[in-house]
Amino acid sequence: MDKKQYGLSLSAILNLFVVGIVLAALLGGLWVFVSVFRHSVEQSALTSSEQAVVQASNAVRNYTVDMEGVMGTIEEFYGQETPERDRSLATLLRVRRDVVAITSYDEEGRMQDAWTGTYRLKKKILKNLSFPETDRPGPGTIGISEPHAETLLENYYPWVVSITKELEAPDGGKHMVVMDIRFSQIAGYVDGVGIGQHGYCFIMDGEGNVIYHPQQQLIYSGLKPEQTDILAGMGDGSVIRSDVIYTIRTLDNCGWRIVGISHIDELVTGRVRATMQILLVLICFVLATVFMGSYILSRTISRPIQGLVKAMQDFEANAKGFNYQPVHGSSEIRALSDSFGHMVVRLQDLMEKVRSEEITLRKTELKALQAQINPHFLYNTLDAISWLCEEERSRDAVEMVNALARLFRISISKGHELIPIEKEVQHAKSYLMIQNFRYKNQFTYSFDIEEAVLPCLCNKITLQPIIENAIYHGINRMVDEGRIDIRIFQEGEDIIFTVTDNGVGMSREQCSSILNSEPDSQNGIGIKNVNERIKIYFGDRYGLTIESEPDEGTSVEIRMPRIEEDGNEVR
Repeated sequence: MDKKQYGLSLSAILNLFVVGIVLAALLGGLWVFVSVFRHSVEQSALTSSEQAVVQASNAVRNYTVDMEGVMGTIEEFYGQETPERDRSLATLLRVRRDVVAITSYDEEGRMQDAWTGTYRLKKKILKNLSFPETDRPGPGTIGISEPHAETLLENYYPWVVSITKELEAPDGGKHMVVMDIRFSQIAGYVDGVGIGQHGYCFIMDGEGNVIYHPQQQLIYSGLKPEQTDILAGMGDGSVIRSDVIYTIRTLDNCGWRIVGISHIDELVTGRVRATMQILLVLICFVLATVFMGSYILSRTISRPIQGLVKAMQDFEANAKGFNYQPVHGSSEIRALSDSFGHMVVRLQDLMEKVRSEEITLRKTELKALQAQINPHFLYNTLDAISWLCEEERSRDAVEMVNALARLFRISISKGHELIPIEKEVQHAKSYLMIQNFRYKNQFTYSFDIEEAVLPCLCNKITLQPIIENAIYHGINRMVDEGRIDIRIFQEGEDIIFTVTDNGVGMSREQCSSILNSEPDSQNGIGIKNVNERIKIYFGDRYGLTIESEPDEGTSVEIRMPRIEEDGNEVR
């Protein structure tokens, strides 16, 4: 009798191993996810509750502030003559339908006037709930009462809030003016805020007395309790107690407190439970898929593809030094491997070529830009020095020689393209000193520089071409004295240079052509070249912006990134 062989195949063992690992990972991930998700949902519920309460409190506060503005309008009308005042207040009542009545009282609390619009004032008022018997607001302040029924009008008893302020009457006396506004406006803001399906907001005062509740009848009948005594002792913010989220925010202009009530079961537990059900179904589906897929992929695709993916990741991490080893497998995998190998070789060749061309281009452009020194400026400066010597103005000649030396020493800067802003400012000052001698004080100039930016780096010979353009094309054509203002300051992570002159200015088309024109003998290294150097070093978001109007002057703004002097120079 043949013996039966029992046991599992290597493929089955591998499948069970993969499925076991995946199952453990999924269960562990599920536990972590549910924990994090529950915490996230709780925080989201707290945030949602806070946002709802903030929305309600802002709406109520904005409305009360608006009513204070209406009281300010009443104050303007109250100082008018009686007929004009009455007409103005009557118009106000017609326009603002939320204002029920306006009344005024003398210092003893006797009613002096009443404006009720289309409603009729009672002939005999038994109890005036609108006028504050005590706690009247002081001069210049506004008082806001608790909601109460309007008791001044015949056959009309809306729920109102009274806003009180002491005003000066036309006869010079002090009157207490009271404006009754419909509380339904405020209640509407509170009713319109929902926190989940069963959450709500209500208003209470600082002592815990309920001012307005969307379920007010249940509260007054004792069918729905609210822990207002506990809430009164709580500060503003959110807290979770007994699976209920309480969110409180106090209005700063009337002492009312907006309270938001939401339920953990509704906002958190239900969402977590539904998410877990979906995840469990997905886990079952994933396990089945993994079991089926691992058997197939482990034999034909998985291993060679993993090798190819690893090769791609290595190439991505180190493209320059990557040495590709072909991946073996099915014919499709081998074809894909060969294609990837050819792509690697071509990309490495292209990267090396682009890098070489970029370095050559940058060096060539920088050398060309830095080599364009204006020979006319040097000739004219030396001619001016010679003239000063002939005039026996040796001190001025020495100053010009020193300024010229500083100018060229900073221009050379030991071959560095980036120099501290402090040296760039010295370069600009030396240039302006020379030009001021040459033009015989035809213009004045000033520097306004933040101390914090002086150690930062910038492209050398940045300010001089801009100043040169301002002198030659702006101030040199003027009859009156010219003015050049240079300002350097930090804006966010950038450094801003501005050069402003009061010269003849130019049109928008001329501004655009300057940045696109080729440099000439009159423009030195040229504004265009300054703009191109900055863009070569730092990118297209940096560079020059020119604003000018004919006969009003020109302003040039230069934007560079902030680079510390001890940082790495941009290459």
